[in-house]
Amino acid sequence: MTMGNPASAMSARGKRADGLRNQQAVITAAAEVFLTSGVDAPIRQIAARAGVGMGTIYRHFPTRADLITAVYNQQIEDLATAGPALLERTETPFDALSQWIDLFVDFLITKHGLANALQSDSERFADLHAHFLDRLSPVTTQLIDAAIDAGDIQPGIQPYELMRGIGNLCIGRGSDPRYDPRRLIALLLLGLRRPASS
Repeated sequence: MTMGNPASAMSARGKRADGLRNQQAVITAAAEVFLTSGVDAPIRQIAARAGVGMGTIYRHFPTRADLITAVYNQQIEDLATAGPALLERTETPFDALSQWIDLFVDFLITKHGLANALQSDSERFADLHAHFLDRLSPVTTQLIDAAIDAGDIQPGIQPYELMRGIGNLCIGRGSDPRYDPRRLIALLLLGLRRPASS
């Protein structure tokens, strides 16, 4: 039985780890650049922010759509993990729900630019939307159920209704500086509160 070269194996593992770090750095940098400069920002701007060469970006993400998709997926995962974390560290489930909705709004406002950039690839966009619902509907359910169980909000609100309603309120935010969906969403949350017993 022949043994592989341990030094070669360690070197390969190190390269894979470096590759994963670079990939994550590119996704993080792209998300920041897309937020300030839009999804059509120059790739060299993303490379500079990530501290990598252009070749590294193209090795991990051959097309701009690949990079946009990776950013979109990362933001969905961040939202999915934020819900349970907020339930653990906030004072009440309603606080957790409110803070998570604030993160959700941040995502939706930036998501419209990402989504528009992928509209020409309808299959990719449909897959992303399905992933969005699959990952975030259970988190929304968990937050709503916790708030209902604590007596913070009234029962009856459906997770999809809440997500869809907030999404609809966020439409148009980027094109009209006079419109702030957060004010209406705050009123929506206020309407969910259980009336104080007299």
